[in-house]
Amino acid sequence: MINVVKRRSKGDVVFNIINYTVFILITLICVYPFYYIFINTISSNDLSANGQIIFYPQQIHFSNYLRVFQLSGLGTAAIVSVLRTVIGTIAAVFGSAVLGFLFTKDMWHKKFWYRFVVLTMYFNAGLIPQFMTFRMLGLTNNFLVYVLPAIVGPFNVILVKTYIESLPPSLEEAAEIDGAGVMTVFSKIVFPLIKPIIATIAIFSAVGQWNSFSDTLIYITDSHLYTLQYILYTYINQANSLASMVKQVSGNNTAESITNAVTAITPTSIKMTVTMIVVLPILFVYPFFQKYFTKGIMIGAIKG
Repeated sequence: MINVVKRRSKGDVVFNIINYTVFILITLICVYPFYYIFINTISSNDLSANGQIIFYPQQIHFSNYLRVFQLSGLGTAAIVSVLRTVIGTIAAVFGSAVLGFLFTKDMWHKKFWYRFVVLTMYFNAGLIPQFMTFRMLGLTNNFLVYVLPAIVGPFNVILVKTYIESLPPSLEEAAEIDGAGVMTVFSKIVFPLIKPIIATIAIFSAVGQWNSFSDTLIYITDSHLYTLQYILYTYINQANSLASMVKQVSGNNTAESITNAVTAITPTSIKMTVTMIVVLPILFVYPFFQKYFTKGIMIGAIKG
């Protein structure tokens, strides 16, 4: 066998260098904000408050995390956030998958209902009518307000419908000839084949559920239903008073009663630490779905 070695031209080399350089810069721009927040949480609080921590940590310590976890409400908010993310994501994936599949079948006034669902992407009644509707349905101060409105997402339905239409029709026809019903075809044939788009929707839904705080702000007054993002919102707005609170809590502990400029809690350290605690968990979602994500979003975006 003759090994053919392809020689790269100077233009190819220059293009690759520019390409890699641009992508490395973009990566650094995306990663640096998280790195900046993290190094500020473990560095001297005095230096961090003065804006002197830019590229590397100084006088490293981890007392900020220990003190922030002493703040009331974080544990309950974490449980609520995890529950709404898990339950809301499962509900959104199931609702979008089923509805997207049904829109590929012969159903009563299919075009009308599909266009009606798509129309909701562009128009809504407004905040006040929506609040009045939710209150009439008993969803205010109710955990279900986090889950029910997100079950059917028009964009997710479009992705699923388009992805299913890209599959060979012969797969469903063969199952129907063998006597399989609609839901059997969906659960045994279609659903296993649409895992890439399901993973894509799961990522969208999980990130949306985890990061949402406006629904808590509008519909929830019960502190037992507060989410981490809402706690972050309130903590950032009340960072000065929280810094004093944490100092008082730490002062009750003789081991922490003697503080210095390195570990003394500040509004900046409160903001940075709480932000890091809220952001980190959702970052671990991506590695589990990454292999499906690109394929799902690309194929789901192409009409078959």
